[in-house]
Amino acid sequence: MTRPVADIIAGLGTGIHIDGRWQDAASGKTFEVENPATGHPIATLADGGPDDAQRAIDSAAAHQKQWAATPARERSEILRRAYELLMERADEIALVMTTEMGKPLAEARGEVAYGAEFFRWFAEEAVRIRGDARRSPDGKSRFIVTQEPVGPCILITPWNFPMAMVSRKIGPAIAAGCTMVYKPANLTPLTSMFVVDILREAGLPDGVLSVVCTKSAGSVVEPWIDSGKARKLSFTGSTGVGKLLLEQCARGVLRTSMELGGNAPFIVCEDADMDVAVNAVMAAKMRNMGEACTAANRILVHRSVLDEFSEKLTARMSGLIVGDGAADGTDVGPLVERKAVEKVEQLVGDAVNRGAEVLCGGERPTGDGYFYPPTVLTGVAPDAEMMSTEIFGPVAALTPFDTDDEAVELANDTEFGLVSYVMTESVDRGFTMAERLEAGMVGFNTGLVSNPAAPFGGIKQSGLGREGGLTGIEEFLESKYISIPVR
Repeated sequence: MTRPVADIIAGLGTGIHIDGRWQDAASGKTFEVENPATGHPIATLADGGPDDAQRAIDSAAAHQKQWAATPARERSEILRRAYELLMERADEIALVMTTEMGKPLAEARGEVAYGAEFFRWFAEEAVRIRGDARRSPDGKSRFIVTQEPVGPCILITPWNFPMAMVSRKIGPAIAAGCTMVYKPANLTPLTSMFVVDILREAGLPDGVLSVVCTKSAGSVVEPWIDSGKARKLSFTGSTGVGKLLLEQCARGVLRTSMELGGNAPFIVCEDADMDVAVNAVMAAKMRNMGEACTAANRILVHRSVLDEFSEKLTARMSGLIVGDGAADGTDVGPLVERKAVEKVEQLVGDAVNRGAEVLCGGERPTGDGYFYPPTVLTGVAPDAEMMSTEIFGPVAALTPFDTDDEAVELANDTEFGLVSYVMTESVDRGFTMAERLEAGMVGFNTGLVSNPAAPFGGIKQSGLGREGGLTGIEEFLESKYISIPVR
């Protein structure tokens, strides 16, 4: 029997964790976390500032040498135990996630399983850190290349996937032997604190991971960047904030990994299986109520199948049940905060004013909570604001096209390049379009591309580097080359 969520939350940390101890902010300040289904507070946390940030980065630097010397097998076993503990307590962490973020419980449970898998994946990668040894081409020396931890890392995660985003960064950092300072999103910090407690129980030594929750990100992150002790920053969030962090990191020449904004095109060709395409777009659009950087933002449909596709999609979208994510039968929970609803409402209004037709939804409900109904718009104009802005809500925007060249041109007409989707029954056509699409990832007849064993990341202004897969751990490692003369 899962405990009441209030009891689970009451047992979590205060919001600041340094040297193995949960503690209050040096300033004594606090902030509240809301349940977006009601708009009411559910927890009060320590609001960290520069003093807390300094103690956290000092701790990370002090423990780096010892942690880096810890055998890879020990680091691996910690991650494996954390994976097992998360799976044992999946129902509790899912309930916390739903309560602070809004997503339906079924989705929250799925995220726990997905996020925990990063710990299992990187537990296996920890003992497979590779090097190289060979003779130079001229035969006069031997090359030895080792992989060493980059050093203390700054980790910053967003609010929309509070379990998966933290494990996707902490997992490879632990596996590589890096200490960490971590700032969770202030809208959804409770899930992150649950994960920290799991890691402590799994045996993560004191000082390896410090956490500072805060309402003022700059007052914590900038001191970390300028401390001279951090060697890497890994950030998931908006492109605007990512650019600012890149500028700040340049001052100390920090390594960076950036998973930034998206504007994903979803292309439905005339030969696509319409049922497959609708299932895929529902997954790509409605996961997390559309609050995902991988969400299908622009749905490009061949004009000859637009009516059939829109009819099937509208039937599916209008049948979804909106409500508190913790309630039985809910398909679509609330958006994360009031500003999120206001943004979606504004984007829909702009599209309608430019000629889009509302097939379902489109009107913000009254009452408590931050809800917006599943909405389908057709005939969305290319100059509509939502065509160049992440909607981050349950709104499917349909635009017709006539040729593959036109579809690819429309898809690539964005500064972003995180993920694209292609629906066609032709393997050759699908591969050809995938090769032409400017994106770090492509979903071919699927609306779900994320997998811990695959490299996640984008091109253009969607980011730098990759998370997960064989390359994920390399983001936290530096190569050292040793030259030995042949005598």
